Amino acid sequence: MEFWVYVIKNTVTLRIYIGQTNDIKARLERHNKLKLNKQTSYTSKNKGQGEWILVYCEKFVTRGEAMKREKELKSYKGREFIKSQLSW
Repeated sequence: MEFWVYVIKNTVTLRIYIGQTNDIKARLERHNKLKLNKQTSYTSKNKGQGEWILVYCEKFVTRGEAMKREKELKSYKGREFIKSQLSW
C-alpha cells in the first residue's frame, strides 16, 4: 500500500491544508464534501468559500514515513517550502 502527503488549497480564500492518506482521490472528495466528512474539520468549516484543489503531493511506502513528512511540512520551514513550490 502507498501513502500520500498532500497539500490542498482553497480556490477562494487561498488557505492551505496539509494532510496524509492512503487514498488521495477519496480524501479530496471528503474535503470537498462529495463524501461524508466530519462537520468540525478545518476544510468543512472553510468549504463554503470555494473548492479545495490538490496543489502538491508526495508518495511514501509506510504511513509512518508519511506522518513524519506531514509533520515536517506543517512546521514553519515546511510551509516556506510549500510556498516556494506554489505559484501564488
